[in-house]
Amino acid sequence: MMIKAQKLFPVLALLALSIPARAESKPNPLDKAPSQFAKLDDIRIHYKSLGTGDTALVFVHGWTCNMNFWRYQVPAFDGKMRMILIDLPGHGESDKPKIDYTMDLFAKSVDAVLKEAGVEKAVLAGHSMGTPVTRQYYRLYPKKTVGLIVVDGALRAPKFKPGEFDKFVARFAGPDWKETLGQMVDGMTKDSPAEARQAIKSGMGSAPQHVTVSAMKEMFNPAIWKDDEKIEVPLQVIVAKGPNWPPDYEQFIRKIAPQVDYHVMDGVGHFLMMEKPKEFNEIMAAFLKKEGFLKD
Repeated sequence: MMIKAQKLFPVLALLALSIPARAESKPNPLDKAPSQFAKLDDIRIHYKSLGTGDTALVFVHGWTCNMNFWRYQVPAFDGKMRMILIDLPGHGESDKPKIDYTMDLFAKSVDAVLKEAGVEKAVLAGHSMGTPVTRQYYRLYPKKTVGLIVVDGALRAPKFKPGEFDKFVARFAGPDWKETLGQMVDGMTKDSPAEARQAIKSGMGSAPQHVTVSAMKEMFNPAIWKDDEKIEVPLQVIVAKGPNWPPDYEQFIRKIAPQVDYHVMDGVGHFLMMEKPKEFNEIMAAFLKKEGFLKD
């Protein structure tokens, strides 16, 4: 039996889809930046570095995505702050071995990149699944973490009825998993143009099945969800207005991080940083300036 759509909000808020590329008036600095690779054990991790300095704004993508999902942020911050964009293991141009894709693995892969790139302090921006990844990084490397930016991702443990989540994940483990992805996208993009729906399906299907299933399981591993855990570094939360984030969610965030800079964007979906990049970038820039990270 399929999980009803309204029960999937905690799940979908952590998942990462895709949207068609919007027209860009000038060349994007991300495209000009050379590809580089760091290694975690035997896994090669693809990344790009823009700018200089030992403090960087580090962009961490979501489930089945890649660094390109942050491309509309790169021009806004180019020359104002060093940026690191990463393809997590199993995604993009990084290696995709058949292993468990845990949030711990992802966090350690981010650290491997930062070591290779000579970054000592990081403001980590995580979209969707990138949120538990950056949260895990903060746990493992608190002295290296000087700020967190949460983009439509959960900091509170999702709740499922017994067996509900296992049934949901099982739909992606079968031979028709890409069809399942397509059905999920159709349900989320029923008001979107046909070309947008097709682009989303293509983007979601880019990661191998073993990565898709493992990463989904691991992002909901109870071991990484600690609702009473405080966040003591500067924190910004940017979410889309809608049922994914009920009023009590902001109250919860303010309990674990009283200093939070909390924003709700209207008229956007899960990919707010791609749907309204100008507004999103202005919100992020104000936070980075307030905390002293961003050059004028």
